[in-house]
Amino acid sequence: MNIEQARFNMIEQQIRPWEVLDPQVLDLLFVVKREDFVPAAYRNLAFADLEIPLADGQVMLAPRVEARLLQELGVRKGDKVLEIGTGSGYMAALLAARAEHVVSLEIRPEIAATARENLQRAGIDNVNVECADGIAGWPQRAPFDVIVFSGSVAQIPPAVLKQLRVGGRLAAVVGEAPVMEAQLITCIADGVFNTINLFETVVPALDGGQPKQEFSL
Repeated sequence: MNIEQARFNMIEQQIRPWEVLDPQVLDLLFVVKREDFVPAAYRNLAFADLEIPLADGQVMLAPRVEARLLQELGVRKGDKVLEIGTGSGYMAALLAARAEHVVSLEIRPEIAATARENLQRAGIDNVNVECADGIAGWPQRAPFDVIVFSGSVAQIPPAVLKQLRVGGRLAAVVGEAPVMEAQLITCIADGVFNTINLFETVVPALDGGQPKQEFSL
């Protein structure tokens, strides 16, 4: 397989058609090597339009979904970022390339350890992978400028919303199959949020971060 041709095809045939047109995001997809975060058994599928299996039934999200969420979040230099659901570490690597620092929460120790290894091998030193249940967020480093859920949740946990700085952005796929929607939530004032529905999709539930009970804000 011609790796660079496959990467180019992924960007031009999968990602651009999903309205990912920010040149900085597109350039980043050439720089951060997705294949370095894919399990060896699935390396030949690194650029395919599908979710790639990880350990314990978890997955890497499809490239177009990750790229679209990254674009909508508009990560800037100086931003403090919280990712809930580390997976392979690839999304954390993309976020880290644009942010000052990323905290990424992963509930499964084996997956967290593999992600740390992937990030270290890629030379990325501004990501802390913490083994924790993301439903509580990470109050130790709050507030955050950007929060992203790398997997779907039935609802956004209020504890996580409270960790978003005024002016901060949160992206998540919200709902339960077969009806889910990617949302961008902006904190416009203390305790006040504006929600934009971005696109319909269905992605696996975030393991350990899926709130089953009903919340009231």
